[in-house]
Amino acid sequence: MNGPAGRRETGSDSTVRHLEKMANDIAHFFSGQGGREAAIDGIANHIRSFWTPQMQEKLIEQLRFGKTTLEELPREALRRLSENGSQKPVSAPGGDAG
Repeated sequence: MNGPAGRRETGSDSTVRHLEKMANDIAHFFSGQGGREAAIDGIANHIRSFWTPQMQEKLIEQLRFGKTTLEELPREALRRLSENGSQKPVSAPGGDAG
C-alpha cells in the first residue's frame, strides 16, 4: 500500500493507519452522545476496555512523535489514557456501544 507522497507503507504503518481509522470512527460515535468531555471520556473508556495495551501504545507512540491522522477528540482521549494508563474501565449504565 502506498502512503503519502508515494511512500510505501510497512505492515506497521498500515496497522497504525487502521487503528487511527478505528479511533476516529469511535470518536464519531461518541461525539453525538453529549458534550466534548463526555465524548472524550467515552472514547477513552472504549479504547481502555476493548483495545489491547499494544494497540493503545501504537497510537500513543504516534502522538508522542506527532505522526498521526487522528482527529482532535481521539487525540485527547489517548493523551489522557497515556497519563492514566492504569485506570480501570468505567462501566456505563446500559453498557458501551461497541
